[in-house]
Amino acid sequence: MLDIETVKEYIKVLEESSLAVLEVTDEEESIRLEKPMPEAPAVVSCAPAQAQTAPVQTSAPGAVQADSGSQIKSPMVGVFYSAPAPDKPAFVSVGDKVEKGQVICIIEAMKIMNEVTADKSGTVCEILVDNGDVVEFDQPLFKLN
Repeated sequence: MLDIETVKEYIKVLEESSLAVLEVTDEEESIRLEKPMPEAPAVVSCAPAQAQTAPVQTSAPGAVQADSGSQIKSPMVGVFYSAPAPDKPAFVSVGDKVEKGQVICIIEAMKIMNEVTADKSGTVCEILVDNGDVVEFDQPLFKLN
């Protein structure tokens, strides 16, 4: 059985990290801790510049819309980090121009920090995941114009 001090340590780790969920499982027990995450920032349009002068159409909730621009997807399952260290600035922000081969984030998988590079050049118009999110293989991370 988990003692209260161990649970308190898990809570402290979760609170001091950018993780939203901490789940620990062994042969006999399992504990899952979650913390509320702040709301996502406002979304910047990914429509090409010439299309931004056209009237905006709204659609019913849940309607599928075609993507304009391209996406950079996760090459692996792991934890997404937007910066090289907690006290360092993010690799890229909305509005930044990126070049093919430029490091844009880190994904931690099995305690190994893997640099993810842009597979194409463009301007970041949306960051689709938050720092500390667990991402899946082929999950879109960034939208580029």
